[in-house]
Amino acid sequence: MNEYFFKEIFSSADNQYFWMENIFEIVLICMEASIKHLLKDLNFSVKGSLWIESAEERFLGPGRVELLEYIDEMGSINRAAKQMGMSYKKAWEMVNSLNAQSSRPLVLTQTGGEKGGGAVITKEARELIAFYHRLRQRFQFFLEEETKQLNTD
Repeated sequence: MNEYFFKEIFSSADNQYFWMENIFEIVLICMEASIKHLLKDLNFSVKGSLWIESAEERFLGPGRVELLEYIDEMGSINRAAKQMGMSYKKAWEMVNSLNAQSSRPLVLTQTGGEKGGGAVITKEARELIAFYHRLRQRFQFFLEEETKQLNTD
């Protein structure tokens, strides 16, 4: 694998990741020297977590994406929280955080009515969900490639 591979993958989508290009060049240079001779033959793997955060707090990660997807499916923050085994309070905190950190609301709620309130996600939330899944795919591919490098002679 060469350094251009990472440049191509991480500079897609209107060059949103142009800054990552240099980071991965550094990683590739550092990984050129194999550490295989330091490890027992135990089939190691490279793992990682992925989320987007601001200077103040986390913005988007697997839990928040799952919450948005369940809200979309169930039409309710309460039902989405129950599906995830999460408290209603925690789900509301996550929704409020998402809405506070985005330029447009991601979750819209309505109160009352005969059947009670409800919630819907916006098209912006759908865009973020799709973006996160694409980012996660690229990240997973990176982890798999690094695992292959780690385990080859």
